[in-house]
Amino acid sequence: MGGNRLSTATGLFFLVGIFLISGCLPAPALPVESPTPIPSPTRTATPTSTPVWFPPTPTPTPRPTLKAPTRTPEMLPPHGEVILEDDFSEADVWQTFQSPSGNIAIGKNRLNIAINSPRVLLTSFRNTPELGDFYLEITTRASLCDDLDEYGLILRAASEADFLRYSLSCDGQVRLDRITGGDAASPVPWTYSGEVPPGAPGTTRLAVWALGAEMRFFINNRYQFSLNEPVLLSGRIGVFARSASDSPVSISFSELIIYQP
Repeated sequence: MGGNRLSTATGLFFLVGIFLISGCLPAPALPVESPTPIPSPTRTATPTSTPVWFPPTPTPTPRPTLKAPTRTPEMLPPHGEVILEDDFSEADVWQTFQSPSGNIAIGKNRLNIAINSPRVLLTSFRNTPELGDFYLEITTRASLCDDLDEYGLILRAASEADFLRYSLSCDGQVRLDRITGGDAASPVPWTYSGEVPPGAPGTTRLAVWALGAEMRFFINNRYQFSLNEPVLLSGRIGVFARSASDSPVSISFSELIIYQP
């Protein structure tokens, strides 16, 4: 008798437990219909003929600055006789400019570019000579600049809308643009170089070796990159500076010397 009562009690306890557990389970969820997405209206772009002077490039991820490889005799062949030496004492051989946004002036054996307004580009072309094959060196000094403010050399300018632009940025990068018909492309996009001083003050010695379509680019006697340029084979030289922000920019150029390559 005692054993039957125990079995009955155990069975009742088991049934009560199942009932309590089933009562705690959540009810099955009802299916929910997703709303049908409404397509956004498309907007037709208005065509524009504004020249693209500086092509957009992706913002580079900051990384440790590496030294560029040192030059070798193969990368910088011996140069020949001097074609031109310019100590920037003659104002009439360079284009000058003056306005509230900035100015270009010759003084103290330097060509000085000062920019007072944001997003302003100032360029000065040298009147002569027309150069095809050459080895060129020029000193740049950045007195005021920051971030992506840039400055550098104009090469093989067939016109004021067709040339190569060798640029340094004030955050330590180097770049090469090809401008044809007023539109720009970047055969060499922004690349960090240990030879480009970040910020100001900073001094560099730029150099370019060109023979036919082959061009080689240097900073402080260190090789940076090469370019095969079969279209722009000759033209004038120049210098430029551009402000990328609201801060003023001040760059000077001096000690220009050009050799036979």
